[in-house]
Amino acid sequence: MLAMSDINCIKHLRNNKGLSISEIQRTMGINWRTAKKYADEDQLPKQKSFKKKGMMYEEKWGEIVSDWLFEDLKLRKKLRRTKKQIFEELKEMGFQGSYRTVCYFISEWMNTHQEEKDKGYERLEHPPGEAQVDFGVMEAVQDGEIVDIHALVMTFPHSNAGFAVPLPAENQECFLHGLNILFKQVGGVPKRIRIDNLTPAVKKKRTKNEEAQLTDEFVQFQNYYGFDVQVCNPRSGHEKGNVENKVGYIRYNFFTSAPIMDSYEGLTDQLFHKLEADRNRIHYAKNVRIEDLWQEERDYLLALPEKPYPVFKEHLVKVNKYNEVKVDQTLVHVPKGGNYSQLQMILTWDQLKIVSPNGEILLDDYRPYMKKRKALL
Repeated sequence: MLAMSDINCIKHLRNNKGLSISEIQRTMGINWRTAKKYADEDQLPKQKSFKKKGMMYEEKWGEIVSDWLFEDLKLRKKLRRTKKQIFEELKEMGFQGSYRTVCYFISEWMNTHQEEKDKGYERLEHPPGEAQVDFGVMEAVQDGEIVDIHALVMTFPHSNAGFAVPLPAENQECFLHGLNILFKQVGGVPKRIRIDNLTPAVKKKRTKNEEAQLTDEFVQFQNYYGFDVQVCNPRSGHEKGNVENKVGYIRYNFFTSAPIMDSYEGLTDQLFHKLEADRNRIHYAKNVRIEDLWQEERDYLLALPEKPYPVFKEHLVKVNKYNEVKVDQTLVHVPKGGNYSQLQMILTWDQLKIVSPNGEILLDDYRPYMKKRKALL
């Protein structure tokens, strides 16, 4: 490569002296193509491209791991391969490198292939009367068998007060019924509730260009109680970090050993009293009892209506040739169901009722998931 002084000389001879490429070649004693390049082409600065070295880049291993990582991005986080699993699978294919080499490659790949707005988080303000809500899965024991509990947890970040109601599922009936109970426990309605993209409440997730779209049933419920809703941004768990922390706190403090439950109502009372006693702790940052902060925050809540919102879902169904209808992914037998072309099914959080066109109740029972159990190991 020519020195900058030689390049400037060539430009001078071409632009100011009007020499031809051949004359410049003879004068400078350089190759004709070199003279042509520096005389007539713009010499713009270019960033150097560095070719990465190492077995992950020069051999097939990096391409293999990249394909696996692309596949895993489509899965839920719990189902994705860990770095250790990737390393072990590579070893089975003949990989001779170290675990650290694989970790470095994966970290670099993740930094360049994931959508990120900013490494830092926006500092969130938590005014009194604002709540966060989320589900957490735990276990209890009923009739000597394990029951999966879907605890709907509500927290108030301003005071760090927490409330929870155990439920059998995370469908819309359970979600709205759980909010009814939480409002009663709280003694009012939060001014604003921050939620994740919960299916019972959100029918279309929030994007960069559009706000989240709420389900019609949840909007009707919201209008009845008068609270505002804020749906978190995708992949922004810190926006509801208070409730996520509280879910973990409840799990590790009250469900470490599965509690005995006679009914969901009984377990609801147990949790309420435990969380009420827990508010005697000192707030982690304000050096004041959580209970004292909570009593002040209660003044910012909206008043409860005289009656709770009625939570149920009803739609028309038709039995199959075996007089069965599918409820909660389970076939349920409906006596005399085949005698009618259509039946009305009414669902609450725990019950199902099937009624004939003339008003006869053909089935009145618990929903199938209320009977779902796992054997104690």
